[in-house]
Amino acid sequence: MNLKDLLTYVPERVDSIRFWGRVAIWSFFLVWGFSLMRMDYRTGEMGASFIHRPLLIFHEAGHVIFMPFGQWIMVMGGTLGQLIMPAIMGGALLIKNRDTFGASAGLWLMGVSLLDVAPYAYDALQPQLMLLSGTTGEEGGHDWIYLLNSVGLLEHSHTVGGLIHFLGVMVVLTALGWGAWLLKQQYPRRAGFVREDDF
Repeated sequence: MNLKDLLTYVPERVDSIRFWGRVAIWSFFLVWGFSLMRMDYRTGEMGASFIHRPLLIFHEAGHVIFMPFGQWIMVMGGTLGQLIMPAIMGGALLIKNRDTFGASAGLWLMGVSLLDVAPYAYDALQPQLMLLSGTTGEEGGHDWIYLLNSVGLLEHSHTVGGLIHFLGVMVVLTALGWGAWLLKQQYPRRAGFVREDDF
């Protein structure tokens, strides 16, 4: 099966209850996604959202997982952790279960995770966000101050934060579009649904 077939797979028959459950999930993600996309990444508004807390767990786990690979990768590992975990979840659903809708939800979470990273990167030039340490990170502990400074881009942190936010918006919209397309294809395949070509 090629990549296109994998991403567009729709079973011949779809359980009606599961289908409407997916519609409800997609609708919830649509409203929540637009709410998150509208948050101002320049003020760190995303940090007050519910989704920030579970993403923070992935972030901190990423630091631990990437610790053996050196200081730079360990620091970057926080961001990588919160991006890779949704990708792994979505990929597992896609490859193991052929659950394309579940994979689209994983992509949505990856996009939201980018939205969550954007304020952190933006904040690096003039730190205002309160970190887990209880400080704003000027004296250390701010991942993106370290990362951007190490590659000579600290003064461009606002641009970097804006680009990450834009990428997050694009990924969330792509995930929602993918999910909507899948639901449209699944609709006439619901159990008990009679199509004209069945006669």
